[in-house]
Amino acid sequence: MSIRVLIADDQAMVRAGFGALLAAQPDIEVVGDAADGAQALAQVAEHEPDVVLMDVRMPVMDGLEAVRYLLADAPERPRVLMLTTFDLDDYVYAALRAGASGFLLKDAPAAELVHAVRVVAAGDALLAPSVTRRLIADFAARRPVDQAGPTTITALTPRELDVLRLIARGLSNQEIAGELVLAEQTVKTHVSRILAKTGLRDRAQAVVLAYESGLVTANSR
Repeated sequence: MSIRVLIADDQAMVRAGFGALLAAQPDIEVVGDAADGAQALAQVAEHEPDVVLMDVRMPVMDGLEAVRYLLADAPERPRVLMLTTFDLDDYVYAALRAGASGFLLKDAPAAELVHAVRVVAAGDALLAPSVTRRLIADFAARRPVDQAGPTTITALTPRELDVLRLIARGLSNQEIAGELVLAEQTVKTHVSRILAKTGLRDRAQAVVLAYESGLVTANSR
């Protein structure tokens, strides 16, 4: 089955360029586009995409507000990939916290955009690029530890805490397995349990939780 994608960006050239690139992929179908967040919500209701490419800064309703509305109503779908011109943007951090599955710079190579859509559609968070780790660490370091948040780490076992620390460093399941000398399937099980116990949507929110709970700091290694 093809991945159904909606593109929300206030620049018509960006929508057209991304749309043409993605539509050329055999496993991706562009089902609509929107010029602002309000239009994006309406298009999502009409077309039910699997992935929404959501610009951070748009008129009428910006991407952050749209993500909050969208994921409050449909916590499982669609997955949201934030688009931004700036690699250090407060809105991007807030969007990850609201449930977006990752973000991508608009000037990223074409292959990276296609890969990002596939990764997010598969239910994973786009955390591999070093810029993502830097952004999360930078903004989390500026915020006080949130001990009263809706999700906590108190229910996690010591091994799950170890896995969460490594998730926050941006490591993949394979890399975590190597670091902890575990089977990759065991790591996947730990990740699933972490998300279930904390009530989080995906790895992106797990990274945010790790920083905001104080489990990991910007200077952690």
